Amino acid sequence: MIRQDLNRIDSKRRTGLDHRKKQFATPTYQNLDYQHRLNFYVTPPTADITLEQFEQWAIDRLRVLAEIEACSFRNKTIAETAAHMKPLLDKYLPLGSSTSGSTTLQAERQKDHYSHFILRLAFASTEDLRRRFSRVESTLFRIRFQADNLKERQQFVEGLNLDWETVSDDERREYSEELRAAGGGYPLRIEEENYFKVDWERVPELVENRRVFLKAGKAYVPGREQLSMVVAEFTSRLDKALEMTSRALPRLDEDDRLTPILTHLSQNFTTPDAHYSSSATSLPGADISARNVDTLSSSFPLCMQNLHRSLRRDAHLKHFGRLQYTLFLKGIGLNLEECLIFWRSSFSKITDDVFNKEYRYNVRHTYGDVGGDSNRRGGGYSPFSCQKILTEHPPGPGEAHGCPYRHFSVDNLTSLLQAVGVKDNEVLRGVKEDKEKMKYHLACNRVFDYVHKQEIKKVKDDGTWTANQLETLVHPNEYFKRSYLLKNMGKNPTEEEKPDVQMEG
Repeated sequence: MIRQDLNRIDSKRRTGLDHRKKQFATPTYQNLDYQHRLNFYVTPPTADITLEQFEQWAIDRLRVLAEIEACSFRNKTIAETAAHMKPLLDKYLPLGSSTSGSTTLQAERQKDHYSHFILRLAFASTEDLRRRFSRVESTLFRIRFQADNLKERQQFVEGLNLDWETVSDDERREYSEELRAAGGGYPLRIEEENYFKVDWERVPELVENRRVFLKAGKAYVPGREQLSMVVAEFTSRLDKALEMTSRALPRLDEDDRLTPILTHLSQNFTTPDAHYSSSATSLPGADISARNVDTLSSSFPLCMQNLHRSLRRDAHLKHFGRLQYTLFLKGIGLNLEECLIFWRSSFSKITDDVFNKEYRYNVRHTYGDVGGDSNRRGGGYSPFSCQKILTEHPPGPGEAHGCPYRHFSVDNLTSLLQAVGVKDNEVLRGVKEDKEKMKYHLACNRVFDYVHKQEIKKVKDDGTWTANQLETLVHPNEYFKRSYLLKNMGKNPTEEEKPDVQMEG
């Protein structure tokens, strides 16, 4: 068990202490009773949890937040995002209503509470991470607020004790025309609507969209706009809390258990890391063999298509290219014997003797057929995730590995995409923008959606695939299996057929 370090961010608990004793002070621990499904995350958690819970809860929330951010960059509306996120939230961060009678209610809310504060620690270190964390957490809160039971939602808002000034009847009558104009002519009878008066900075969304009347620095907000007011208050408080957390972070450096986890989480906000656990069964009906790799390559992500095209052009790949591609082929179900056949036939410019001396052992080692005991017991190395390809061993001259969306120039990337059949100028322009924003996995998903648009429309229209099965791709092997299933099967994959991709800790 670990004594949670999360409460260290609450500086008020340390106000009267000698600065030399602050880090050794004993905080007051308490088990919280979560009365509401919604949470403003004001009180830091203080009860004991295990290190495994600390890590796994954070990973689950990261998956949710990364997907929300992906929806934003794919220009989904809030309604589309909510619909897309529902099955993912049910899977990773379920939150039942108080009237649901669920026996896991408190456990669900505890996980939600802790995971927020853990990621708050992970993403408080830089201004960019704080801004992104605030944005996606606010979107998550908005989705939950809109979906909440009306009575429970109102009880939650009343419990916040927000300092909203109620507009008097006299003031409502005085500015009736202005209030009606700001509301687009609604309501017809101003006296039927409740109005609140707040500093205009607290409702920037309403001000931007000209949905409120402004007077002397105050925004007159109709009661029907309660959602925007509450979300704005949530964001404002979170932004301030993140600033406070960033100042407290140096005190966590002493904890060699938490710091590596937090660092790993913050790094994976770019592309959520994943590892691929291939089951013993290959895709039903799929011919995963050396002779069929050329055909299968139409379902490869661009990084692997580039490796395959380079191999066919040069009859050779350098070390990291061979490693990245071999592990990918292993992950799609190509067995060791077929993989050796594939590489031998591909290296057509060398003799059998040279191949056996210089390349055969490396392929066998990758599969765990030779090497140390741990390598053999573990079945060799795992296929690389997008995160690993993006961040490790950038390609040098004459090398073809890496991620084209990151490592290619815009002109070379555009040429490669056109060569593999992406001709749409709007898609190419979107990829260029994604690359400039360093959203490489979103560029890859943009291309996937374009290439498979007919198949995706079909499985959405007939309801055979859920949002879980169409969430943002973060692994090359996940890309292949989803592409293969969409192109060749046109049906809902069973548990055995679906790619087994999990978040890495």
